[in-house]
Amino acid sequence: MGNNTIEKSADIIRNSHNIVVLTGAGISTESGIKDFRSRTGIYKMAPEYILSLDYFYENPKDFYQFAFENLYHPDAAPNKGHEILAKWENEGRVRHIITQNIDRLHQKAGSKNVIEFHGTMQSATCLNCGHKYSTEEMARRYDQMEDFYVCDLCSTEAKEERYIKPDVVLFGDTGDWFTVEGFNTIIDMISQADCVLVLGTSLKVTPFSTFPAYREPGTPLIIINKGDTSYDFEPDTYVIKESIGETLRRIDRRL
Repeated sequence: MGNNTIEKSADIIRNSHNIVVLTGAGISTESGIKDFRSRTGIYKMAPEYILSLDYFYENPKDFYQFAFENLYHPDAAPNKGHEILAKWENEGRVRHIITQNIDRLHQKAGSKNVIEFHGTMQSATCLNCGHKYSTEEMARRYDQMEDFYVCDLCSTEAKEERYIKPDVVLFGDTGDWFTVEGFNTIIDMISQADCVLVLGTSLKVTPFSTFPAYREPGTPLIIINKGDTSYDFEPDTYVIKESIGETLRRIDRRL
């Protein structure tokens, strides 16, 4: 890890009061959660199609089994990276965290201004009446009921109209932020940032991957990610390909 890049990043963060942070699976792997696209990631075990809306409708039981085994981590704890981001938010440096992650570890660490762009695995919603179920409740239903994924608080002629879907954004799905208003809110956040910090994402999944492009010219972009991104050689960009927790700890020590 280059000390010069660490020092420069610390200088930027020291003088920033409106940092927007973009996080991906790489920050959660340090809490023992598998990522998706690495050589040991979830997509090496199963095709992306399993995380599609079509697959959910066709095979709701199998979908839930896969989700409980691979996406739901109630015992995972925030790591040093999550904790330092929460500390920087409390100090008035970090203004917003926009995450691809569905594990709620940012909130567990104490961060408050978190946009869960791809939703959360902590709850599920009836597609007909909108009733919210906790994932703990869905796990109990899974063990006790045949049609656990069908809401029993409302009725329609077609069962699939009242399927209970986890509150994650699947392929072919749209989330709460996948609207013109949602995009514009995020773009405004990034355009007003005095630093954009990217942690643990290769920035390959659209539209999330487009967000750094909306920063104003001259706004520093700091990328801490073990793999390459398409922004690595952009102007005013500082790239560190090391552990997120250790890198943030070293930066924080210099503030």
